[in-house]
Amino acid sequence: MYPDQRGLALTTDSADAVRHFDAAIRHYLEYRLATADDVKHALEADPNFVMGHCLAGCLLMTFQTLATRDRVLSHLTAARAGLPHVSPREARHVAALEAWYGGNTRQVARILEQIVIDHPTDLLALRLHHFNSFWLGDSQGLRSLPACALGAWESSMPGFGNVLSMLAFGYEECGDYVTAERLGRQAFEISPDDLWAVHAVAHVLEMQGRLGEGMAWLDRAPDAWADRNPFKDHLWWHAALFPLERGDYEKVLALYDRSIRVDANGFYLDVQNAASLLLRLQLLDVDVGERWQELADLAEARIGDHVLPFTDLHFMMALAASGRHDAAARLLASLRGFSETSPSDAATTMKSVGLQLSEAIVALVEGDYGAVVDRLAPIRRALADVGASHSQRDIFNLMLIEAALRGGRASLARALLSERVTLRPCSLGNWTRYAAALDATGDRRAAAAARQHRDELLAV
Repeated sequence: MYPDQRGLALTTDSADAVRHFDAAIRHYLEYRLATADDVKHALEADPNFVMGHCLAGCLLMTFQTLATRDRVLSHLTAARAGLPHVSPREARHVAALEAWYGGNTRQVARILEQIVIDHPTDLLALRLHHFNSFWLGDSQGLRSLPACALGAWESSMPGFGNVLSMLAFGYEECGDYVTAERLGRQAFEISPDDLWAVHAVAHVLEMQGRLGEGMAWLDRAPDAWADRNPFKDHLWWHAALFPLERGDYEKVLALYDRSIRVDANGFYLDVQNAASLLLRLQLLDVDVGERWQELADLAEARIGDHVLPFTDLHFMMALAASGRHDAAARLLASLRGFSETSPSDAATTMKSVGLQLSEAIVALVEGDYGAVVDRLAPIRRALADVGASHSQRDIFNLMLIEAALRGGRASLARALLSERVTLRPCSLGNWTRYAAALDATGDRRAAAAARQHRDELLAV
């Protein structure tokens, strides 16, 4: 056995394998393109390296597509073969990969949590738990486990900044923006290459409506993150949300075309970024031209690739918004079949909330605003079940509000927007919509006051 950088024993007879494994963990947390080569070199140094196979399999699972399943199974089979020789901690990593391969993401989170409880400096287990908690919509888990682990860490240990950035994001998703910003900025100072720290602070600035600060925080050269994986495009998506709220739609579209639009690989996060941003623009009556079509091409080619419900919903946005009604119907039928026949946690989520969200997307594009309200209003407090962040899920709140406004449900729109301006009082977009809802209810004086408040925020 050899220890990793944090002193945890790894079962291998190759120091080179451990060196490359450590590099892979560091680069994985920095979203580096080099991560795959690091894993490859670790397994070349020791083809029987169980933790190397676990890491390879888990990284492939994070692609969130059925296209990687054969490769995942190959690594899982190799990891299983080494089980008689590894430590209990390493065996739990194999069990986590097995559960993940089987679609049991809640079990994955439980296994990884137990690893971290017993071995709080297991940075890989902590990060993979964070990843799965994110896509399970478990805000408490995003905050809880980094906090559980933090007491065992010294500030000089490699990865300490990464632990802080995970904790910062957990605080942000739990609504404690002051603590989240403090920890996020501290994490960034320690590890400026940690994009999750950049991400955590960006979330805080967006949720607090600090538009100028948000634009400044993400004001980077177009090639600033050229050596990073597609997560960098998600940061550009966040960068676009600030001018979007200011009404600078030309800047948003320029950012979209430069850094957000989907390439031929169709990485799931890129699909989510692009579809969500285009739909936000469309709800604001901004002409997005032919930009839906390339997304729809990807979506139509991926009907049946059901791994992450949140991605399926964004595929539905692309098909519906591009006018591909037959393809949207095929996707909806496929989602229904998946929800009924698959034993996975994703299928359970699709059945409980995903189908209603999918139907609401189609209804919105078709102008059936009553159907949108009927499907979204009953589940609006269950949106976390589809995973992702509050910011990403907000597209469904915006759909409900817009449907209420356009469908003559003025009282509902007023109530929903009263809630939004109360919870996010610095949001220009919230006050603009609130004024529209107040106009629709006939309260002209309150509408004028809302617009004045919006203008005062805009002047800041």
